[in-house]
Formats: sequence, structure tokens, C-alpha cells
Amino acid sequence: MLVLSRKANQSIMIGDDIRILVVGVDRDQVKLGIEAPRHVPVHRFEIFAEIHRSEGSPATGPKLEAVGKTASQADIEAEVKRN
Repeated sequence: MLVLSRKANQSIMIGDDIRILVVGVDRDQVKLGIEAPRHVPVHRFEIFAEIHRSEGSPATGPKLEAVGKTASQADIEAEVKRN
């Protein structure tokens, strides 16, 4: 997992055509803007997981649910503990 620090109005690129912009930071909430081609689906993780559950297909990556946390939160905490 790559962990980056960005400030408001800074962005990162994924490939040549996906841009993630930090629109704002307010206490414990970060607002992101995502620019991606129309053919690339962009969903919050909870929606992504629900789509895969309803289709009956497993989502790729770590478990969809960890006790009371999203998979991404659990992944970050595990990575921090390893370092």
C-alpha cells in the first residue's frame, strides 16, 4: 500500500487519466475530487462492496468487512502496526 500526504488543492495521479484532488480538509474529514474517464466506475467502498455482494461475486482484495471497520481502515491500521 502506498501512503501519501497531500494538502488541500494538491493531487495525485493514477495512471495517465485518473486524478484525485484534495478539495478540502475539515477536522477528521477529507473531501476528494476524482476525475476519471467515463468508462471507469468510481464508487465509495461501501457501495462497491454492496454491488459485489448483490451480484454474488467476491470483491477483490482484503475482506469486505472487519469488525466495525471498512477494509481500508483495517488495512491502514495493520500497515501502521507493521512499521
